[in-house]
This record gives sequence, C-alpha cells and structure tokens, in this order.
Amino acid sequence: MQKTVVIIDDSPISRATLGGALKRLGFEVIGEGASGAEAVHLAHKLEPDVLFLAVGLPDMDGLTVAAHILETLPIPILVLSSHLDQELIQRAKEAGVMAYLLKPLREEELLPAIELAISRFEEFNALRKENADLKRILEDRKLIERAKGILMERERISEQQAFSRIQKTSMNMRRSMAEIAQAILLSEAVTAGRSTAPVAGVP
Repeated sequence: MQKTVVIIDDSPISRATLGGALKRLGFEVIGEGASGAEAVHLAHKLEPDVLFLAVGLPDMDGLTVAAHILETLPIPILVLSSHLDQELIQRAKEAGVMAYLLKPLREEELLPAIELAISRFEEFNALRKENADLKRILEDRKLIERAKGILMERERISEQQAFSRIQKTSMNMRRSMAEIAQAILLSEAVTAGRSTAPVAGVP
C-alpha cells in the first residue's frame, strides 16, 4: 500500500524537489505547508505515514512543532536542516524525531532514511505499548490485592477464598477481575461513607 507523506518547508523549491523525489520513489504526497501552524493542522487532519518537517520555519521552531505533534499524534517525523548542529540533533532526539536529514537531500539516501525511520518508529511504538500494558497489569494487581483485603476482613475468609470469589464473579459477569475489584472498592467506600455520616438530629 502506497505510503502517504506531508512536507512542511518554507522553501517552495525545497518542497518541490523533495516532493518530486518522493513521488519517484513511490510515495504519495498528500499535503504541503510552509509553517509550524500548517504542520500541526495537516498532521492531525491527514495523519500521514511520514512527516517531513524543516527545522527553520517562519512562525516557530520545527523541533518545537515536532514535539507538540508527537504529544497527541504518534507518527514518524523526519526533520530537515541546512546545517549540522549537535544541539539541534540532541533536541531532535529528545523530541522523538526519527531522522535528521541535511539539505540538499540526495535522492538515493531518501528511501533508506524513510524506511529506517518507519522501522524505528514501529519499534518505539511497540515498546511504548508494552510498557503501557505492564503498567496497566501492575495497577490491576494492586486493585485486586486491595479488594481481596476488603473481602477477607469483611467476610472473614482466607486470601485464596477472596481471590476465588473475585475470579468467579469476573467469569459470571463477563467482566475483568480488575473491574470486579474496582466495584468492591467502590462499594466499600460507599459503605464507609454511610457509617461515618452524621445521623439527623444527633449533634
């Protein structure tokens, strides 16, 4: 399937040169712009497979734009710069940019750079998803542990019995054990709230 590209560069000549090279390489250029504001708008509107973003833009710094886009829209971004600058390279890394390319671009270097950027991006995304899943699993375990403690104290049952009750309820109701644990915690909070609420007419 043809990969889609958006190009953001305030130089019409640079946009035309890069766009022509990308089309010859089999990419579809679905949007072009000359400012940071256009970059943000087009990225979110078109959600391209790849975004080329010049560092020097008239309204804002390209790396600031990249960081802003990546906060809400994970896409591979390749930045374009007319000079090699270690500070810019470091900022590009911190922003989450996948490649730093120097102008004038050489067409024979484009395809390997894009493929490497996409590959790095996919690896990064997989790792981020794995970390998010692990975090969710740990949070779910904490919920279940707290719910078990409540059942053990309230029902005077063992830890295994409390776990089995949560597990069985989860299967019967077709809900995750974390959801059942959350319901138990909520019920306990409501009960505790009632027990500490003042009785009408009693000071």
